[in-house]
Amino acid sequence: MLHLAGGRTPEPEDVVVGSLDLAARVDEALAVQAVAFGLTGEEIGVRRHIVLRHLKSPGAHALGATTPSGRLVGFVYGMPNNRTHWWSTVVQPYLRAAGQDDWLDDSFVITELHVHPDFQDRGIGRELITTITDGADQPRSILSAIDTESPARALYHSLGYRDLARPVLFPSAPSPYAVMGAPLPLRRR
Repeated sequence: MLHLAGGRTPEPEDVVVGSLDLAARVDEALAVQAVAFGLTGEEIGVRRHIVLRHLKSPGAHALGATTPSGRLVGFVYGMPNNRTHWWSTVVQPYLRAAGQDDWLDDSFVITELHVHPDFQDRGIGRELITTITDGADQPRSILSAIDTESPARALYHSLGYRDLARPVLFPSAPSPYAVMGAPLPLRRR
């Protein structure tokens, strides 16, 4: 269990969600993702280049969740969807087959959302995703999540995301995914 100075357990109000210079803190963010998502060192190296490339996309931005000491314990980033991006080219045939191909247009895609396990179940992921989508100019949001009943998928469903296509297979991913979409603004509960 993680403790703050004085032996206190971190409370949600101890974590602040705000703008994040993800390029400057990419290694910290990927360390959170590695723990939350179970990544290997090799996978982290590959993802580092992907994140830095994504951040050059028009409209890409990130938010972080930090403790009073400045420790990054969660992050989210996304961008307006672009059909020429790799993710879109992979999910497009699945969405087309499900009659949901139009979701790739005029949508804000949540590219990554991760919270360190010691800080999960405190509303931090909810705050990250609702705050970043509140700033989106698009009328809806899309994302992909591992296609299993998980706390992440339960969060997305509670915010109004629904399954658009499943199972979606990404090259080299060991598990199938679901592509999910929601109108913006997201429901807040």
